[in-house]
Order: sequence, then structure tokens, then C-alpha cells
Amino acid sequence: MSHWPQFSYTYDGSFAGFLTCVFESYARRERPVCFVLASDPRLSLWPDRWIETDREKAGRVYRSLSQRMSQAGQRLVVRGFLTCLPEKESRLYELIRLGYRAGPAVLRDLTDPRLAAVAGAVRRLENEAHLFKGFLRFSDQGGVLCARIEPKGRVLPLLRPHFCARYPGEAFLIYDETHREALFHRPGSWCIAPLEELHLEPPGREERDFRQLWRQFYDTVAIQGRENERCRMSHMPKRYWGHMTEFQPPEDGLAAPPQPM
Repeated sequence: MSHWPQFSYTYDGSFAGFLTCVFESYARRERPVCFVLASDPRLSLWPDRWIETDREKAGRVYRSLSQRMSQAGQRLVVRGFLTCLPEKESRLYELIRLGYRAGPAVLRDLTDPRLAAVAGAVRRLENEAHLFKGFLRFSDQGGVLCARIEPKGRVLPLLRPHFCARYPGEAFLIYDETHREALFHRPGSWCIAPLEELHLEPPGREERDFRQLWRQFYDTVAIQGRENERCRMSHMPKRYWGHMTEFQPPEDGLAAPPQPM
């Protein structure tokens, strides 16, 4: 493979598009040295090739991951694509190449930097999703539960099973401000779709009352004599506080809750 010509692959940024790139690399006997999004204005020194997303080709590569790397390997690649790992496409491509050669044994060699980088990023993604299951706060908007989050990775696919199972009879929306996408759910159906902006109406009287009750509960259960800011930030990292109701100022001028230090 070292003698294959090298190209910069430009694609649409989707997972199916990335898998199509993998397919075309082997079909054309080319090695993509970098992956560029169609919206990226930067120029590459390598000859550029536009890769059109083909779901049939992507499906063939997706099935081959479980056949040649095991289902665990397939899952690792899928979740690796959701991470914020720098140059994730190139790292995943190198891992797939390694997996095609080594088979399921590739997942056992954690000393290999190609596996270690992706596996570490996936662990961080899964930990972030786990924390959001407890730190996400919904607000009622005309009968629809709405929440905002600012994750590092694309956690919505990992949060979807949890919240759809927890609120099967509710209409709700979780908006990812970082990646401009949202999870939409109504009883019996769901989807994750791009959403450039989310504009919410000011909370009504009932919603404001519920928020204030939650702030009072949070303040009441605190034991002032045992306050430990370092411990709190360890269990409730500060970057999650921005959208947590207990840290927001009241909407109607009532007593403010404890603020982040």
C-alpha cells in the first residue's frame, strides 16, 4: 500500500461519506493522506479528489468492519467518528487498515498508538455522555421538553436510547449547540437532524415556578458547614454548569441560587 498514490479526499462530513472514502481508497488503490470537509476553505498541497457519498458502498464497508474486525471493532469505529479527536478521519482510516490486516486481534494491542488514540477518545466521549444523563436539564416549552447542551463530542446518538426510554410518552428536544444538531422525539418516533439555531420563548409562569423550586431544593439540601468547591467541581465539572437550572439567575428577581466560584 505504500506505493499507492496519495490524495486529499474531500467529502461531506457524514459517517456514510467517510466510509465511502474508505471504499474508494481501496477501489482506486489510493491512500488518502488527509480528509477535508467540503465547507473547509483551506487548500491542500496534495492532489484533491471529491468523494460523493454512496450509501451502498458505505454499507459494504460498514458490514466489513464487523466481519473483519468484530462487532466491537465496528462499534469502536462508529463511536470514534463521533469524538472530537483531532484528524479523526485519518486516525480511523489507519485503524481500519490495521484491523483489515490483523483481524479482531487488533483490539487487544492497546500499546499500538493507532488503537490507543481512538480508544481513548471513545472513552472520553462515553464518559461525557454518561455525565449528561445526570446534568441535562429540560424546560417546558408549550408542552415540549427542551434542553440545550454544549458537548465536546457528538453525544446525541449516545444519549438517544437513554432519554427515549426514560420519556417514551413525551415530546422532547435536545439541542447540541456545539455541533448544531438536535435530537427530536415524540411518542413512537425520533430523529437526529441538523439545526443551525434554536430560539425558545421566555418561560411561562408555571415553568418559572418549577425552576425556582428546583433552585430552592438545591440550596436546601446543601450543608454549608461541609461545602467543598473542589469536590463539587470534581463530581460536577464546571463546564456543564452553563445550562444547569440550579446555577442560573431567577427570571423574576427572586433570591439568586449559589453561583459558580
